[in-house]
Amino acid sequence: MTFFTETSGTRLPGLPEIETRLPIRLTFEGNKALLHTVFRIAGTALILAAPALFLLPGSVAGPDMLLMKFGAALFFFLCGLALLMRNHADAQPMVYFDPIRREMRILQLNEKGRPETILRRSYDSLGAAHITSRSVELWDVDGSILMRLPLRDADTRQALRMQLSGLVRIKA
Repeated sequence: MTFFTETSGTRLPGLPEIETRLPIRLTFEGNKALLHTVFRIAGTALILAAPALFLLPGSVAGPDMLLMKFGAALFFFLCGLALLMRNHADAQPMVYFDPIRREMRILQLNEKGRPETILRRSYDSLGAAHITSRSVELWDVDGSILMRLPLRDADTRQALRMQLSGLVRIKA
């Protein structure tokens, strides 16, 4: 998965410790632009095919055929809608790095539109972090990779490095 980042604050002059107290929010997003495009084209085609079943000439209009057409049209419409909504921004989880609680939380919006915590890990339970110019990798204590998050800008990278330093081992 590829992700994009958003910082939740800027550095205030004269108060450098404030920057380390602001949570950092990273938002998930699918990683392949070509795949997004294919899903959007296929979803649109399926949604347009649903009413086209009734508009095409030459088919028998018996009651049994109308029922099958209605079932196929409903199936096409729901599948097309699922393909279009698959990578919608509201459906993607968010990752928060909270310096006050010293934990990383993954939140996802529930059906009511409220954020719901689906994973919570304290910084003590993280094995290591590898921060590069473009991404951060979080490793578990057993050495397996938990997640890889691309970083959009240097400010986010620096804020994350400051927040994790001293609490999580940072690999060079």
